[in-house]
Amino acid sequence: MSLFKGAFTALVTPLKKGEVDYERLAALVEFQISEGISGIIPCGTTGESVTLTYEEQHRVIEFVVREVQGRVPVIAGAGTNATRDAIMLATNAKKAGASAILSVTPYYNRPSQEGLYQHFMAIAKEVDIPIILYNVPSRTGVSILPPTVARLSKNSNIVGIKEATGDLKQVSEIIDLVGPDFTVLSGDDLTTLPLLAVGGTGAISVSSNIVPRDMSDMIAAHLSGNGEQAQKLNLKLLPINKAMFIETNPVPVKEALVMMKKIDLEFRLPLVPLADANREVLRKALKEYGLI
Repeated sequence: MSLFKGAFTALVTPLKKGEVDYERLAALVEFQISEGISGIIPCGTTGESVTLTYEEQHRVIEFVVREVQGRVPVIAGAGTNATRDAIMLATNAKKAGASAILSVTPYYNRPSQEGLYQHFMAIAKEVDIPIILYNVPSRTGVSILPPTVARLSKNSNIVGIKEATGDLKQVSEIIDLVGPDFTVLSGDDLTTLPLLAVGGTGAISVSSNIVPRDMSDMIAAHLSGNGEQAQKLNLKLLPINKAMFIETNPVPVKEALVMMKKIDLEFRLPLVPLADANREVLRKALKEYGLI
C-alpha cells in the first residue's frame, strides 16, 4: 500500500519587506489543515525555494514542522542540482523533523539517466529519510524515465515520485514497473484525475493553496470509488487549475491568495507580479468560484 495518499499542498512562502512572513505562513498552515489537506510541502517550486537561501529553507521547514505538530505529514522540498548540496538539504530537512523530502531532478546540468540514478542513490545512501522524486522536465530540462524510476524504487528510502510531466503514458509505464508500495503523485493539477485513473494515489497541488477542500474531496472521492463525484469536482476545479498557470507558478497562486486577503503581494526577483490583463482573468475566475 502506498505510503502517501491524498492531496498535498505545495505551500507558497509569504514574504513581507524582503523577509519570510512567518505570521502569514502559520495562518496558511492552519487554513490547509482545517480544510482537510493530507500533507504540506514547504520549500518546493511553489514555495520559491530557488530564491530562498539554504538557511531560510531550513528555518521555513523547521517552522512548518512545529506549526503542523504532527497533524499531517510535512514533505520538505530539499532538492538542487549539486548532489552534495542536495544531501545537505536532505540532512537539514531530517534534522528539522520532516516526514519525507521532495527531491527534484538536477536542473541546468541535465545529467544522463545514469547520472540521475547515481544522484538520487547518493542522497538515499547518505540520509535515512523517505524520498519522493520530483520529475518536472519543463523546468529542469531533463526527465527521469520509467526504467530509471524502477531502478531507484528498489531502494527502501526512495518511496515515490511527483510526476509533473502531464504524460499519462509515462505515468502508466512507471506504475507498471514499480511495486504497489511506491507512491505516484500528480504534479500537474490539470491532469490529476486522469493520473489517479491510471493508478496514482494523490497529488502535490498548487491549486490546493486556495481550494484545499475541493482538491482533497476530489481525490478522496476517486480513491473511495466515487468516480462520478470525482469527475464533478474535477470539472468544478478546471477554471481554477487553468488560472493557476496563466503565468509562471507561483505568481498566479500568490496573487490569488492576495485577493483572498491571506498574504501580501511580494516576490523575489526574477519573479514579478502578474500582467494587468492576466490579473483580471484570475480575479474573474476567483469571483466565479466564490473565493472572493
